[in-house]
This record gives sequence, C-alpha cells and structure tokens, in this order.
Amino acid sequence: MKSALLLLDLQNEMVDPKGKVGAHGLAQIVEDRGVLVNAKRCLDAARAAGMAVVHVRLGFRPDYADCLSVAARIGGLKNNRAAIVGEFGTEFHPSVAPLDTELVITKQCVNPFFNTGLMTWLMQNGIKRLYLGGVATHLVVESTARFADDAGFAPVVIEDICAAPNPALHDHFISMIAPAVGTVSNSDAFVAAASEG
Repeated sequence: MKSALLLLDLQNEMVDPKGKVGAHGLAQIVEDRGVLVNAKRCLDAARAAGMAVVHVRLGFRPDYADCLSVAARIGGLKNNRAAIVGEFGTEFHPSVAPLDTELVITKQCVNPFFNTGLMTWLMQNGIKRLYLGGVATHLVVESTARFADDAGFAPVVIEDICAAPNPALHDHFISMIAPAVGTVSNSDAFVAAASEG
C-alpha cells in the first residue's frame, strides 16, 4: 500500500509563540509535547525513504472573502488578522518547511480535502495509506482522519506529532475516535516503518 506523510497546519500561526493562535498557549503545548522535533524526525525519515510528503496550511485572502465558515472561532481569526497568505503566520515552521518538490495545500477550512486538489493528487499518485499529524488534534487531524476513512484511504495518526489547546480534546480523539476511523501510531514506529520501506 503506497503511503504519504501529511503534516497538518504546522505553520507559524499555530506553533510559534509569536503566532496569533500559538501565543495563547498552543505553541507552549506543541513545545512541551515535542511536536516539531518528532515531526522533523518523521519528515526526515519520509524523505529518506522517498515517501510522498504533503504540507497543509490554513490561509486566507486579506479580506477573508474566501472564508466560508461562520463558526465562532472564525471571528477570532478575523479580529486578529490571523492566517493571511503571504504573512508570517502562514509560513511553515522552519524545522518542517517544505522542499520545492513537495506538495503544499492551502485550505480555508478545517478539512484539507474540501475545495482543494488534495484528494485528486493522492488518487493520481496511487496513495492509499495516509500518515498524518499536526495541530490541532480535534480540528484538522480529526477532520482529515474522518474524511480519509470515508474516502477509502487508510489513515494512521502519529500521536506524538499532534497537539490541542486542551489535552482532554487531544486524548479524546486519540483514544476514542482515531481507532474507529484508522489506527494510532507514534513517531518511533513511523521512522522504523519508513526505513524498512
């Protein structure tokens, strides 16, 4: 089964203390959990193995005309002028920045499959197993895993490259939901699997 590594929203807005979301505690949780260190290990292993890598980020026009959601959290993003394409917040953290040859998906919602070319690209490349992780666990990671399962992919959540602002939200998804839509793994197991081909 051909595989890809999907790194989800590991962008400055979320994972850097200067990010407009990260500054409110998420960046510290990312640091405490070793998310970026573990994600870099996975990224290095995927590259060494010749595995496909996809970098996903949240990014909007400056006027947010491309933002469809009316959920309460969107008001906070708009008020803080967060996740605007071309600004610091939508750049990937340097430790996990994409190579020019790697696919970058910019989404305007939680689900990276919605209104993007992600599913078409995965299908064209014969990819069926999706190793994934990022922030936040209960938003982009959960949405990606659920949709991937519905679409016939085999999602594998790499638990230690995920984080949520509230540990209970992370734990609920990892223990209760992820096993129902896919499998749960960790960075050590991913690195070992990637090295074996």
